[in-house]
Amino acid sequence: MEQSVAEQRAAAEDQAATEKWDTDQAESRWMWSEYKRKWPTGERPSVDTSDDPPGTWRGERGQVLEPADNKQVEAACDGIAKREEGTISPMIRAVEDQDPNRHLIGVEHCRKGRDRIKEKVHELKEEHGLSTERAVSLVPDAIRYTFQYRDSRYTQGVWAELGRLKNQGFDLVKLKNLWSNEQYKGINSQWIEPDSGQRLEVQFHTRISFEAKELTHKAYERLRTRQTDKFEQMVLEAFQRKVTADVPVPRDAAEIPDYP
Repeated sequence: MEQSVAEQRAAAEDQAATEKWDTDQAESRWMWSEYKRKWPTGERPSVDTSDDPPGTWRGERGQVLEPADNKQVEAACDGIAKREEGTISPMIRAVEDQDPNRHLIGVEHCRKGRDRIKEKVHELKEEHGLSTERAVSLVPDAIRYTFQYRDSRYTQGVWAELGRLKNQGFDLVKLKNLWSNEQYKGINSQWIEPDSGQRLEVQFHTRISFEAKELTHKAYERLRTRQTDKFEQMVLEAFQRKVTADVPVPRDAAEIPDYP
């Protein structure tokens, strides 16, 4: 009987959080529509590639991969796709099958787009002087998965998931608890599949924290380009803070420690 009462209380708390979020989200969506009205995307200049040699890749901020490097990254992306389909996703699905009380979301989009991988490769090469081969091998989230939990089951679910992922054979590289962050809430972790050396990211979200991430994603992408002026940057960051502040923090979620 005590367990039944506890379950009923947890369900009521989840429902109350969802109803409040649905109300708050309406205001946030209005804020985003006002932002788009002031800064319409159609007015932004496109990247000029007219003088680039064939096979060159050029990013939104003018980053360049020469044809040989770009070809190497394309080949690496083909390898990532094969490892995801043949090894990584089946292993993650096996983890999912161990608990019916949460589920994976967005698995059909688990591979990062090639342009984003190339941006990260360019960044690693520029900042650390790495070879193209080494840089692409260090992209932490070329493959990414998200587990979603009910608020009341979140913390115990994440603890259990970490153990399941390790038992499945993945090596934990990094875990970042961002539930106290003002721009994003959730837990992000990085892993390696030892046999292939493939890196992947696993995120842990509630339904609400995931919807908040999706709602602020375009703002994050715009800020990432570093093409905003100071005022637009302030507006985007304020929007992200507003959405994130409305996300309820599951009980004891902030106590899950970073790793290492």
